[in-house]
Amino acid sequence: METLKIAIFSWESLYSDRVGGLASAATYMAQTLAKRHEVHFFTRGDKDFNLFNVQYHVWRPYGRNIIEYCNDLSHGLVARFRDFDNPPFDIIHFNDWHVIEAMHLLKERNTVFSFHSTEYGRNGGYFGDWWEFKDISGKEWYGALIAKRVTAVSKTLCNEIVNLYNVPQWKTDVIPNGVVPEQFDVAIDPGDIKRRYGIHPFTPLILYIGRMAYQKGPDLFIDALPAIRAHRDDVRAICAGTGGMLQHLQNSSYGLPVQFTGFISDSEYIRLLNASDIVVIPSRNEPFGIVLLEAWSARKGVVASAVGGLSENISHLEDGVLVEPSPQGIAWGVNEIINNPDMISSIGRKGRKKTDRLFHWKKISEQMVEVYKKAMQ
Repeated sequence: METLKIAIFSWESLYSDRVGGLASAATYMAQTLAKRHEVHFFTRGDKDFNLFNVQYHVWRPYGRNIIEYCNDLSHGLVARFRDFDNPPFDIIHFNDWHVIEAMHLLKERNTVFSFHSTEYGRNGGYFGDWWEFKDISGKEWYGALIAKRVTAVSKTLCNEIVNLYNVPQWKTDVIPNGVVPEQFDVAIDPGDIKRRYGIHPFTPLILYIGRMAYQKGPDLFIDALPAIRAHRDDVRAICAGTGGMLQHLQNSSYGLPVQFTGFISDSEYIRLLNASDIVVIPSRNEPFGIVLLEAWSARKGVVASAVGGLSENISHLEDGVLVEPSPQGIAWGVNEIINNPDMISSIGRKGRKKTDRLFHWKKISEQMVEVYKKAMQ
């Protein structure tokens, strides 16, 4: 295979500034590509570094609002890019709207623009009136217009951008997110982890992990807990993550069997995931849902909203339970399996097999290289 010189632009990575799932997706894509190609990663940060054969080049942006901040980021990263563009990069891969201004400055080059979500989707399918929403949506439209190729992490998201931004189908490819399933193979005693949170080892534990944001639906899970508790009165829940809804969720869950951990480290997340019995993904909108792959990697039973990438990837009652994104739907899904440990175990095993077969980063990176070749034609 021809060795490519690849530039990846992303406003976050696992090893500098990190916000959400994009950090994991862009970082692991870069690391996997770097096993065969020369990869440079342009992102926020304070000091350049090399890790796993990826060369990270950083810029610390400034702005009075998110639009100014990301424009400054783009100009700073393009200046860094030019320092390493000899010999020239074969392909430049931009992730999400934050770095669209950088793609504008480099629009004559071989470019790929990856959608991990849209501003429309992040706001629950609502065209907002505030100026930031319109500006961000405009940047997404422009990025799809000038890129040589456009990718989306699911068929649902691909259809969304085609319809929202009039992107021609011939220009698009669906490249799902991936996971490193071996990272979740840890030798722990689930009972010990539960005890640390004051939970009896034999008590069923339901885990939610993600942003405390309307899109992700943590309020739907909290509102489902009374019906779950009525079905199984010893159930306990843990919600891990931060976000704007956290205080509201804590206030509205008084008297319910749930703990809010706030931010947790990756290592603690892996321990909690392996100690849990069921993982809930109650998203109202979910372009892909990387938590699904992580739960499958840990061989966990999954109850998830039948939306977006979740509905595309889960086979109902085979490797997960698909439900309506509502408190009633989530309660039904949990109650359907919570008293059936054999079914929970079967769902987890089948999910892990699907992950190994379809969502390992090696396979995903090979698909992305084919997109790069199209952009270079």
